[in-house]
Amino acid sequence: MAQSMMRKIALSNMFVMVGLTRRVSSRSLATGKNLMAKKTSNDLPPEGEITKSVFMSQSTDIYTNLALEDWMYRNMDFSNHHVMMVWRNEPCVVIGRHQNPWLEANVPFLSEKEIALARRNSGGGTVYHDRGNLNITFFTPRERYDRKYNLELIKRALFRGFGIKSIINDRHDIIVRDKYKISGTAAKLGRLTAYHHCTLLVNANKADLSKALAKREHGIQTNATASTPSPVVNLSDLDNRVTVESLQTAVGYEYLRTPALQLEDGGERHIAKQRGFQFINPTEDWFPGLSELKNDLQTWDWSFGRTPMFTVSRSFPVPSELLAPSKVYSAAQELVINMTVEKGLINDVTLNIPPGLVESGFHGEASVITHLKGKRFTSEALNALQDAMLTRHTSGDVKKLDEKEQFVAKCFDQVVNTV
Repeated sequence: MAQSMMRKIALSNMFVMVGLTRRVSSRSLATGKNLMAKKTSNDLPPEGEITKSVFMSQSTDIYTNLALEDWMYRNMDFSNHHVMMVWRNEPCVVIGRHQNPWLEANVPFLSEKEIALARRNSGGGTVYHDRGNLNITFFTPRERYDRKYNLELIKRALFRGFGIKSIINDRHDIIVRDKYKISGTAAKLGRLTAYHHCTLLVNANKADLSKALAKREHGIQTNATASTPSPVVNLSDLDNRVTVESLQTAVGYEYLRTPALQLEDGGERHIAKQRGFQFINPTEDWFPGLSELKNDLQTWDWSFGRTPMFTVSRSFPVPSELLAPSKVYSAAQELVINMTVEKGLINDVTLNIPPGLVESGFHGEASVITHLKGKRFTSEALNALQDAMLTRHTSGDVKKLDEKEQFVAKCFDQVVNTV
């Protein structure tokens, strides 16, 4: 009964608003942008004068949706109009603003599966998104940012709509069955505006989630923000009535029936005073300047180049067949690769070549290192290494690496691609 009424009310609001959204949004949003540019402080109205909207993004592109978040954060005035935006994405991995993608994500797997990697503007840890996730962003003035209010609202929606009990832990994750995480959370607080966003696992591909976020041997040392691994579960595993659509309705309905500043149930009377559900089309026409924000988020310099400085150290045992013949070595013969990476570029690198490899004919590491500095910490560096080793050959006819050089290249590949 409650679920049926929830759909009815939400959908009725949706149909009322959709006809106005295209005309009102594009004009009023552009006007709001000009007003926010001049605003220096918030004039906060009493709770009764605040209305709410549920914005539903029509895009499933991660860069578009992150750009939309940023556009709204920069340009909209939420003093008397609070907004909850719901959105979904095609498969992608989203890292926090201060994180290291090579440490947090399985970059080779993402490349192989053509899964996007994006760096968001908020802090927090790394998450996997696909069409089985519901993402939610709460926008308010800075002074009325309240993460606990938002999470309690979601918690209420889960129980009211589906009878699912949950708790909120000290890290502001939403937990079910005492240990399973269904939602992580992050936020960005500015001078005038704040947003808090989270993702809810509904029917995500857990196999791809696990592979995309798999931890591997990488040898990275950094002060970048690290994610905290947790066991996860899909909400649909708890109750098969939970779909992204039904959860979006449940949370949206709970948001509209709850007063802006207090966790009270205002019921249908309160819903009738709100602006309802609105489809949002994140295009340049509706949001002038959105394309530039999206383009910036898609660049390598943002996704990888904004990584805090880190060092890498890896050791690789040299196969006995590559060592000098008729020699016995008292210590293990290992190739050691050390690097310092700043802004995603190799700033310093050392190759510690063991005596056994030197005595078997490998030399010239100094000239090799020169070619690596300034290269991206990607296969670009590997290509530079291979080219440098080829140029050392005295014979111009030699177009391939010898066995010892191939071994060094293979080890280097494992470092820069962290496979």
